[in-house]
Amino acid sequence: MTDSAEKQLVKYLADAHAVEEQALAQLRAAPKIVGEERLAAAFEQHREETEGHERGVRARLEAHDADPSTFKDLAGKAGGWGMILFARSQPDTPGKLTFHAFSYEAMEYATYELLRLAAEAAGDEETAEVASSIAAEESRMAERLAGLFDAAVEASLRDVGDEEIDKHLDHYLEDAHALEQQAMQMLEAAPKLVADETLIETFRAHLEETKEHKRRVEERLEARGASPSRIKDLALRAGALNLGAFFGAQPDTTPKLAGFAYAFENLELGGYELLRRVAARAGDEETVAMADEIASEEREAAARVAATWERTMRAAMPA
Repeated sequence: MTDSAEKQLVKYLADAHAVEEQALAQLRAAPKIVGEERLAAAFEQHREETEGHERGVRARLEAHDADPSTFKDLAGKAGGWGMILFARSQPDTPGKLTFHAFSYEAMEYATYELLRLAAEAAGDEETAEVASSIAAEESRMAERLAGLFDAAVEASLRDVGDEEIDKHLDHYLEDAHALEQQAMQMLEAAPKLVADETLIETFRAHLEETKEHKRRVEERLEARGASPSRIKDLALRAGALNLGAFFGAQPDTTPKLAGFAYAFENLELGGYELLRRVAARAGDEETVAMADEIASEEREAAARVAATWERTMRAAMPA
């Protein structure tokens, strides 16, 4: 392994450790605030798994005579606490916490798949095995959370009367619109930041799908006598601009942006899965059908992005 390849691998290990610190901050608090026994049990189970992940990554850093990045770990912990505070502030904490956690598992899965590829390129079989094992556990946790979307919506709406359900559905549609706004900002910027033609075409194709998603959500809001939330839209658009600046400053922008895009597609997927269930509760079959169709397209977009990881990661690793 060359010095440059080892340095790059250590950076990916430090990133993975920071991700686990953020996950632990979330998982230690989530069971206490989620308000649903099955969800609390899933978070508690994964907390134990995540403690093992942190130890495994730390051991691989030590094998390379390296330590976790204190700055990254502190930032990760702060991000974890921020997500918990956000979820707690919402009237539908179980739903918000579950779909954000679902997307976070996708981000962790992407992190470890990229780490595995970096380790294989660097000839570090032990790190590749650790990364592969953890990626599998992150994927299983995402599947457990997806299986609990019904429970999350049930817990979120247990105290919502029939006269209030339409208002809640409008809020979920506003959230979907804001996510599509953020997605458009990122997808417009992403092709200028990456160096892989297939990934560029994937982003461009999904931008067209995203424009249609946004139009359809606006159509449902209008049909329901509601409108997008300017505050939510502006907040998420600003976040997209900040992300563009962050990824543009990275020496390995292409695989990292591909990993983030995968997680964001899963964030949208989770949002539409919850929207579909809330719409069903409200008896809005047109919104149910729309959410189901868009969720399918988000799932397919995530798979197309993931298919680029191996090529983009190998191109980014030093010889």
